[in-house]
Amino acid sequence: MKKTIVLFVIAMASFSCKKESKENKLKTMDWLVGNWENKSEFGDMQENWEKVNDSVYNGYSYFIKGKDTLHSETIALQQKEDQVLYVPTVKGQNNDQPVVFLLTKQTPKQLVFENPNHDYPKKIVYNQITSDSLVAVISGTQQGKASSDSFPMKKKK
Repeated sequence: MKKTIVLFVIAMASFSCKKESKENKLKTMDWLVGNWENKSEFGDMQENWEKVNDSVYNGYSYFIKGKDTLHSETIALQQKEDQVLYVPTVKGQNNDQPVVFLLTKQTPKQLVFENPNHDYPKKIVYNQITSDSLVAVISGTQQGKASSDSFPMKKKK
């Protein structure tokens, strides 16, 4: 009996010392949450992020010029096991199916997502400049040439 209790205590101690297998990587991305905008002569861009739970953030982005919506997309930022996925769905593109980009680099102020098999963009980068400003950059190849577009945004108050 004494041997059984000792084995049980050792087994419980080894289980309790194990590190939680799923680290919450999205928690360090909370700076993305909120309503962001860029107003320019070309139109108004809005990007809104909300935290759904510890493993999913939802985003919505659109670009309006006058009364016309030129571009809109829904985005899911989700953690699956140890991977973080950026999953945009753009109406009228890719047969209205989502495209998956994998988080390939993360620092406290930068998120880099990549999908080398996608046509354009192949890379999406979010750079936090200050607590109320960020720059999103998409890049890849268009018509055989390297291309990138930058979207500076301010947080709406």
